[in-house]
Amino acid sequence: MKTRTMYFKSNKLYILDQKNLPHKIRYVVCDNHKKVANAIKEMVIRGAPAIGCAAAYGFYMGFLTCKKKDARTMREHIKKIGDILAATRPTAVNVAWAVERMKMVANNVVGSGITEMREKLLSEANDIFNEDIAMNKKIGAFGAALFRKKSNVLTHCNAGALATAGYGTALGIIRRAFKDGKIKSVFVDETRPYLQGARLTAWELKEEKIPYFLITDNMPGYYMSRGEIDAVIVGADRITANGDAANKIGTYALAVLAKYHRIPFYVAAPSSSIDFSKKSGKEIPIEQRAPEEVVYIGGKSIAPVGAPALHPAFDVTPAKFITAIITEKGVFHRPYNFNITRLPAVDFIEL
Repeated sequence: MKTRTMYFKSNKLYILDQKNLPHKIRYVVCDNHKKVANAIKEMVIRGAPAIGCAAAYGFYMGFLTCKKKDARTMREHIKKIGDILAATRPTAVNVAWAVERMKMVANNVVGSGITEMREKLLSEANDIFNEDIAMNKKIGAFGAALFRKKSNVLTHCNAGALATAGYGTALGIIRRAFKDGKIKSVFVDETRPYLQGARLTAWELKEEKIPYFLITDNMPGYYMSRGEIDAVIVGADRITANGDAANKIGTYALAVLAKYHRIPFYVAAPSSSIDFSKKSGKEIPIEQRAPEEVVYIGGKSIAPVGAPALHPAFDVTPAKFITAIITEKGVFHRPYNFNITRLPAVDFIEL
C-alpha cells in the first residue's frame, strides 16, 4: 500500500490519522513521547504491531527530553517513559514488548554518553519497525500456502498495512494469496463499534484492487450457512502460551460460527504478539473503552440521549476454536502450549 502508516523524520514521528480514513489522508506530527502515547490511546494509530512500532519511536523521543546525565536520573527517566507508553493500550502486548526492548537497550548503554545512547535507541526503534515489515511478509507467505484456488475468505477488524509497520498480518496473507491467484473475494465485517473493517480494511482492499464485499457484523452466519465462506482469517493483539487469542470484539463469535460450520479459522500475528507470561486467555486484561464510541458514529448520536453502553474493545477466542496460528516462524497447530513455546527458527521462506 502506497500510503504509509507512519514514518520517522528529523526526530518526529508522522502518524497517519486512521480516525479520518477513508475520506481524508492526514498525518499527526508527534515530537515527544506524550503525543505518541496520546495518539495510541485515542486510536489515531491502532493495530498491535503498529502501536508497538510507534511506542518504540516514542520511547526514543522521550529519551531526548532527559536533561540530567547522571546514571540514576537516566534510569528513572527511562522507567517513567516506559510506564507512560506501556499503559496506553493494556490488551495489545506489542506495546509492552517494544517498550521492554527499548528499555533494555537504554539501560545497557547508560553511562556511555548521550550521543551514543541516542544512536543506539534510534537504531533499535528502526530495527523494530523494519523487522515488523519483514515478519509480515513471512506471515503472508506461510499463510497463503494454506489456501485453495478461488477461495472466499472472511476477515474481521483491520489487520493490514494500517495495523502494522507495513504489509499486514491477516490482510498480508490475503494480499499474498491474491497475488498467487488463490483469492476470489474477501468478506469484510464492518467491525462495530469503531468500524475498522468498513473504514480501513475495505479501503486497503480497494487500494490493492482485491475484490471484496462489505457486510454487517450480523451477516457472517448467513453466508457461512450458504457455503459461501471458505475460511476466516484474523489478526491478534495478544496470544497466550496455550494458544488463546485476544482480538477485536466480535472475533470470538466468528470462531464459534466457523467451528459449527466446519470452516477453518486462522489467527495471524508476529511472534511479538505471543505473551509467554500468560498461560491462558483468562489472564489477558480486556480494555474497556468509552461508551461514546458505541452511541456515536462519525460524531452523530445513534441512540437516545444518555443511553448506557458497554464497550469491551476485545474478546478472547479459545485455542480449541483456532485451526492454526500463523507467525513469521511458521504455521502452528494444537496443542499450542507445546508448539508455540518452542517457536523454532525458520530458514526457508520465499518472499
